[in-house]
Amino acid sequence: MGNCLVAQSGGPTAVINASLAGVVRANQLNPVYDRVLGGLHGIEGTLAGKLFDLTDLSGRDLEILRQTPSSALGTCRYKLKRRNDADFLRLVEVMDDHDIDTLFYIGGNDSMDTVDALAEWAAENAPGKRFIGIPKTVDNDLVPVDHCPGFPSAAKVACQITHATRLDYDAYTRPEVFVLEVMGRDAGWLAASCCATGDVDLLVLPEVDFDKDAFLNEVRAKFDEQGECYIVVSEGAHYADGTYLSAGESANDGFAHAVLGGAAQTLKQMIVDAGIVPRGVVQDLSRAARSSNFAQSLVDVTEAYELGMSAHMRSADPAFTGQVVGIRRDEAAAAEGRYNARFFAAPASEFANQVRRFPAEWILPNYQGVTEEALAYFRPLIEGEPKLVMEGGLPVTLPAFNRR
Repeated sequence: MGNCLVAQSGGPTAVINASLAGVVRANQLNPVYDRVLGGLHGIEGTLAGKLFDLTDLSGRDLEILRQTPSSALGTCRYKLKRRNDADFLRLVEVMDDHDIDTLFYIGGNDSMDTVDALAEWAAENAPGKRFIGIPKTVDNDLVPVDHCPGFPSAAKVACQITHATRLDYDAYTRPEVFVLEVMGRDAGWLAASCCATGDVDLLVLPEVDFDKDAFLNEVRAKFDEQGECYIVVSEGAHYADGTYLSAGESANDGFAHAVLGGAAQTLKQMIVDAGIVPRGVVQDLSRAARSSNFAQSLVDVTEAYELGMSAHMRSADPAFTGQVVGIRRDEAAAAEGRYNARFFAAPASEFANQVRRFPAEWILPNYQGVTEEALAYFRPLIEGEPKLVMEGGLPVTLPAFNRR
């Protein structure tokens, strides 16, 4: 039957390993492949021939894998470039050495571009080699899906931190501003989701060019009205000329993306320098939002797992390649006030090299937050909590395969 390979790439999420567990478990139930191998550190490690056999993971291991955050296989920021035949040929060599005919790649926008590039190249140069994408990203910026695995759990913990820190902030009488920074380089989905708590006074998103004077006027108004102001900002917030509020735009993450961080500190200092308040508090969620497995959304971990199973099931068709599985919301159920997800598959080219931004029509003017339609989108995604296996008061995690 041949073997399959699963690899992970890009930023981890709280449920990326649930998709990995889904592929492994699906093959145990319906052995389309003789062995399920894991590529350590994504394409980068796979090119070096670093593989780990996942075929016979126990039921207990798969249960723990589902609740383990980060990338259990290790990840990478290696950009596989089109027309770089050396990498393509080396990958096929590794696949041939291990009798692998199918690669499942779990990742974000750039990873789906890798799936597209590999499938396109293989069609002419390596017939029989297949490449299938399983999406993940806390940024929720992939098209053409309703949402991406990883985002609902990140939104859930972001909402929990927003509410908890708002209560902490409200306990004081001293004049100070509170600014929470969350991930989101090109799209403000995660920042906007914090509004589901009802605790956000002002929201700064990448979708709206930042206007310093207008923003400071709104901050002053909040302090005049209520004596406090809780602000949420996306790390990718920028001015009209594209300059980021944060100071880290000169570096890149290996995919030629700006490495961001510091937007909240910039806003806090801006407010202090304007003389609105003498001090401020900055909270940076950063990696905590994507690694907090203790705050997994039940919807998210269930969908991530089933998406891995769906990708495996669809791969039983030998013609299934260059495709990505994704999630769409059942519109009929939504019209009845219910949430239901449907899985689908589409060409990887439809997922790659595009950014799904937070809808402009869902953004209230003057940094005032989001519409009720946006809140209705967010609420069902953060519902439910999985029953975690605990030891010593902490969720049990599986030792990373790349560290063994």
